[in-house]
Amino acid sequence: ALALRLAGGLHALVLAGQAPALAACYPPHPAPADAAFLTALQATLAAQEESLRGFLASAPQTNEVGRSAVLLGGFLKIAAATALPLRLLEIGASAGLNLAWDRFFYRLGAAEWGDPESPVQLRPEWHGPLPPLGAPLSVMAREGCDLAPVPVRDPAQALRLRAYVWPDQHERLARLDGAIVLARQLGTEVAPADALDWLRPRLRPATGAATVLYHSIMWQYLPEATQQGILALLRAAAAAATPQAPLAWLRFEMPPGGGPAELRLTLWPGGAERRLATAHPHGQRIDWLGAQPGNPPPHPPN
Repeated sequence: ALALRLAGGLHALVLAGQAPALAACYPPHPAPADAAFLTALQATLAAQEESLRGFLASAPQTNEVGRSAVLLGGFLKIAAATALPLRLLEIGASAGLNLAWDRFFYRLGAAEWGDPESPVQLRPEWHGPLPPLGAPLSVMAREGCDLAPVPVRDPAQALRLRAYVWPDQHERLARLDGAIVLARQLGTEVAPADALDWLRPRLRPATGAATVLYHSIMWQYLPEATQQGILALLRAAAAAATPQAPLAWLRFEMPPGGGPAELRLTLWPGGAERRLATAHPHGQRIDWLGAQPGNPPPHPPN
């Protein structure tokens, strides 16, 4: 983890224009000779020791926007099934960038969805049929929480996010920059909170909206007690769901038994679970399955 933080810290200095000698060794410049790189690195470490120590003191921060390309199909399935606007609740939201998924543009194979002028353009490698792209979809509310959210209105925090996108990943950095712009425009705030505590007053059906609890590549990091607490909240909320106040649980996570990350959806009333897709964890490739019946979780919230 220390090496990752150091790489991020050095990249942050390059992005901020504080390490010109090192910047000359980074893309789009040609790869330097080892000796030239070592000289630039040593000079940067000596000149920026205090800045780097401050950077190393904090854990890496990421918010992978490409995962929205996976989640989109689930949101469309919910919209098609309920014909209601969506009330979004995201846990593990980091900087809240994936709370703005409906403002992105997507190319899924030969099909398109969203605003072609969006600053976030997602073009995953798509396999399989398409989700219901024509389903009327609107978002009536969006909220998120994270134990350590990244306030992207703060330029220093936005730089920290950008620093962990490596210098040869130009398209990924462009997506991140566009998502930061959208998040600032929306003014979305991510609450600094434990997921279970945050959900307690919020995870309940609301008449006239489809309440959607969603998360991506974070469930495995929750303590067992927190997972069980959230499942208990889901069971209670599911019992109160009606066609006029439905509840959905959409998650893009690594399966417990191994294998590729899966997109799963459970929708109440009814409680049917569907395995919608498998995908690369960053959303680079998506294999859409449509509505394959899913195996229930270990403690299903029926």
